[in-house]
Amino acid sequence: MNGGTAEGATMRGSAFRGKTAEGSAARRGKAAGTRRLNAVKSLLDPRPYAHLFRILHFYSYSHTRQKALLTRGRGVRLAPNVSIRNGERISIGDHAHIGERCYLWAGDSTGRIDIGEYALFGPEVFVTASDYQIAPDVPVMHQPRRERDIRIGRDVWLGARVVVTAGVEIGDGCVVGAGSVVTRSLPPGSIAVGAPARVVGKRGEPG
Repeated sequence: MNGGTAEGATMRGSAFRGKTAEGSAARRGKAAGTRRLNAVKSLLDPRPYAHLFRILHFYSYSHTRQKALLTRGRGVRLAPNVSIRNGERISIGDHAHIGERCYLWAGDSTGRIDIGEYALFGPEVFVTASDYQIAPDVPVMHQPRRERDIRIGRDVWLGARVVVTAGVEIGDGCVVGAGSVVTRSLPPGSIAVGAPARVVGKRGEPG
């Protein structure tokens, strides 16, 4: 009697395990089928291809075509994701290095950007030779831009995320700390930090 009961329990357990294994295999098969179907849908969805086209168009517009318009000296290193506007009004001196995700935006009509030899730009430096006016009662985006030349001298080091605004001249040999906003011209050899940037020292000074 006990043997029969144990045998029956064993058979029922084996059957349960078999059904569980079959169920698990079925679920795995269904999940794999769903993944394949989703992959096919993704491949057939035209939206990613349209977005890729937009990215390629933007890269051509903001880098490739503009890069061809730059005046560049010998040995200039320009990261492949530098954003350039109106490259015909931008000059870069010999052996300058423009880091990743920098922005060099000359004016649409007159504002120039001139960068000296051996200048070093950290990542995400933003240089713009134009800005909007801020008269009241008119949306800023609808106001005319004011363009002024920017000159960045020889052997200038701009740290990461420095902003240089229109009309500024940064003298030869200046060092500007990361995250600074340069709104006024800096004399040669200055060390400047802050927003707005202020001179805190001179290169070559002790301490």
